[in-house]
Amino acid sequence: MNKPTNEFLTHLKIDRNYSEKTIKSYGEDIDKFFDFLMKEDIMMDDVDQIVIRNFLTEELNSGVGKRSCKRRLSSLRHFYKFLVHKGYVENNPFLYIAAPKTEIKYPHALYKEQVREILTENAKRSDDLMIRDQAILSLLYFTGMRASELVSLDKQSVNLNQRMVFVHGKGNKDRYIPFTEECKKDLNRYLTICRPELFAKAPEGKASSALFLNNNGQRLTTRGLEYILDSIETKTGLFVGLHPHILRHSFATHLLENGADLRVIQELLGHESINATQVYTHVTEEAMAKEYAAAFPRARKNK
Repeated sequence: MNKPTNEFLTHLKIDRNYSEKTIKSYGEDIDKFFDFLMKEDIMMDDVDQIVIRNFLTEELNSGVGKRSCKRRLSSLRHFYKFLVHKGYVENNPFLYIAAPKTEIKYPHALYKEQVREILTENAKRSDDLMIRDQAILSLLYFTGMRASELVSLDKQSVNLNQRMVFVHGKGNKDRYIPFTEECKKDLNRYLTICRPELFAKAPEGKASSALFLNNNGQRLTTRGLEYILDSIETKTGLFVGLHPHILRHSFATHLLENGADLRVIQELLGHESINATQVYTHVTEEAMAKEYAAAFPRARKNK
């Protein structure tokens, strides 16, 4: 990995507060492009639209999907913007390259009844980690925060009295998110009963300020969080594809269904653009269409 790439990835981590997973994806996309340039004997500052088109054609012909190509274009556009800013190249050739058209994939959300059933069944567990897992489920659903945001929370990030959590999000976009009385009770039980027990397991001199701790008393990771949600499905017998993102999507969809303003949802989710939030209007319209078709079967189009 060359110096400009290292500088760019450091910029994403320090200045933009991107997650390790996102930074890794950027690095892989850039490495893939540089491999192509090296094979074609093209310098970084000699890239033009023809070179980019040839790169995309090779990617598509090798079986890379349109969605992956679109992501790589976005990564490289961002990378070259950084290179221009730093004076490594004179212009950004990716600015006027249109991405391959892809089918829009709308986020999947759980029904409110499914979320309620998961919370109810998980609370019936008798193992020592149930209280922590219930607090995690509750906070993810009732705040809609990202997995990376949840694991980066410190104990002092939560204000139980005001029922607010301070989140340091993507792109250094800080925000406060309120949570419900039910969530407050789940967090209070965790902080009072479970967290002190986990905290005591930390190796000497390695006590963590993290809100959520693993079984070794250390800060929970995103991989650990995914494992916990998988284990919740196994322990409850409810297999709904439980994942931090599905709870985030459910949070946003249910808010919109209950009449919340799109701008408020945008702020709660920490989206920079309203366009990212707009997708949830389609989700609720789709659900509405399914409910209508179930109520009026003859309204379906004959095929």
